[in-house]
Amino acid sequence: MDKRSKIALYSIGAIIVLLMIAEVTKPKPLNWRNSYSAADKIPLGCYVLYHELEPFTSNPLKTSDKSLYERLKDFNTSENTTLILINDYISIEDEGSEALLNFVENGNSVFISTNYIYGTFADSLNIEIDRDYDGFFKDPSKSIFTNKALKNNERLFDDVIENSYFTSIDTTKATVLGYMKDEEELLKEVNFIKTPYGNNGGAFYVHSNPFAFTNYHLLNDKADYAATVLSYLPTENNLLWDNYYKSGRKVIKSPLRFVLSNPALKWTFYISLLGLIVFVIFKGKRTQRIIPVVEPLKNSTVEFTQTIGDLYYQHGDYSNIIHKKIMYFLEFIRASYYLETNEFSERFIQKLAVKSSNTVQDTKSLIDLITYLKSKNNHTEKELISLNKQIEHFTKNNI
Repeated sequence: MDKRSKIALYSIGAIIVLLMIAEVTKPKPLNWRNSYSAADKIPLGCYVLYHELEPFTSNPLKTSDKSLYERLKDFNTSENTTLILINDYISIEDEGSEALLNFVENGNSVFISTNYIYGTFADSLNIEIDRDYDGFFKDPSKSIFTNKALKNNERLFDDVIENSYFTSIDTTKATVLGYMKDEEELLKEVNFIKTPYGNNGGAFYVHSNPFAFTNYHLLNDKADYAATVLSYLPTENNLLWDNYYKSGRKVIKSPLRFVLSNPALKWTFYISLLGLIVFVIFKGKRTQRIIPVVEPLKNSTVEFTQTIGDLYYQHGDYSNIIHKKIMYFLEFIRASYYLETNEFSERFIQKLAVKSSNTVQDTKSLIDLITYLKSKNNHTEKELISLNKQIEHFTKNNI
């Protein structure tokens, strides 16, 4: 390799190395995915809120990674608890809705902050949330409280916002705790309510701005507003953080998810896998190699006979074919019925008819034709066809 080629090669290698370094060291793009997960530190995660909830309860903050039906169906009601549900939409199945209503009816509380809400429980509370797409859908809006003493904790959300509000509430039971309004204060909509449920002091606290509880807003001067909203919750209750109804929930898609989530099945799987590995190590070397399949020689007698017959037929040698068919047929009689074929007497015809299950008339007709053909030297195609048909008719009744 000459000097010029080496310089070109080294230059290309240096460029590739520089590109790799630039790719590895370049800053990662900011992830703006809606998550609301307690484990996510991205702007729209809830890592900050989750770790700031401890002052709200004297007991350890609990987390639920199951559906509401699984988590609440056998819930311990000895101590009142507040369940916190925060996501861009809350869609709860019928069984979960029933479990949630029973949970609140027993004196517990539920805090929900969402842009959309679906489920039987929402219909039971007569709650609907919508967005003003023709108005200030993503325009700056100010979230305020009904209590004027909390005016200092009101905040203007000028970005990362979707202005959702209540379009339906049960005015006979619900208490309005907060509103949102545009910058010109020309439009005001309800965005925070409390709805009691049951006779044991349980209640739903429903809020329509989940963005207010994300890392982005809590770290940008909106923490006082979020804290004020949460201050309406019963302070003596334990807190249960939902980590299941989340857009950013980590879902294991492996087919072994169910097996590995069950301790008994998990250890069975591991032991079976270990046993299989041991079997392969110790048994694999002792196993004989696969014996190749040797196909048996093909019997081509029928094809050969057919080819020879076609050859005779194409040359028009009908006499030779007739002679051979008669010879083979008489051999068939001797081998199958143990009869002598030297003389075609009436006794021979009767015995052959009985043993072959043919009528005496059909047997006599065939023997007469054979006798006639044997007496001739030259034969025609028509005689060959007639002989073949009678032999086939005679042998088809053979048992």
